[in-house]
Amino acid sequence: MDAAQQETTARARELQRSWYGEPLGALFRRLIDDLGLNQARLAAVLGLSAPMLSQLMSGQRAKIGNPAVVQRVQALQELAGQVSDGSVSAVEATDRMEEIKKSQGGSVLTANSQTTNSTGAPTVRRVVREIQSLLRSVAAAGDIIDAADSLAPTHPELAEFLRVYGAGRTADAVAHYESHQS
Repeated sequence: MDAAQQETTARARELQRSWYGEPLGALFRRLIDDLGLNQARLAAVLGLSAPMLSQLMSGQRAKIGNPAVVQRVQALQELAGQVSDGSVSAVEATDRMEEIKKSQGGSVLTANSQTTNSTGAPTVRRVVREIQSLLRSVAAAGDIIDAADSLAPTHPELAEFLRVYGAGRTADAVAHYESHQS
């Protein structure tokens, strides 16, 4: 890449930062990691061609021209947050991604869906979410399930832990956590 191309790419990334809060390469890589996707699948869900996604990620293109695609990006960011906090399981996320893919934009966006559990266990939920977040930052849900399947014959309790915290719902993880406190 020559100096002019580097300058153009740097400028595109700065524009992306001002429009989307960060360069799209970083944003899309996080969605890929958090939702267990590859670039082709992310492009399909967003309604972009794979080359267009690549150009946006690399900074060869600065702007997403279609507002519905921008709304799908926002919906995927919200979904990724729900997966990482455990309020949506990996299986449910796959179904939601299909809804997002079919959407014309705003229809799948909901008001802030953060709900507070008033059962008197916010500290347990916080601990559980930290464990979930840590596991999910290390591997995608599918990889965690594969690891659990590998461990199940010799270490069933550890396999259960990986499944519950790595790919399950927060409520199930809270129940697991509480059942193991003595």
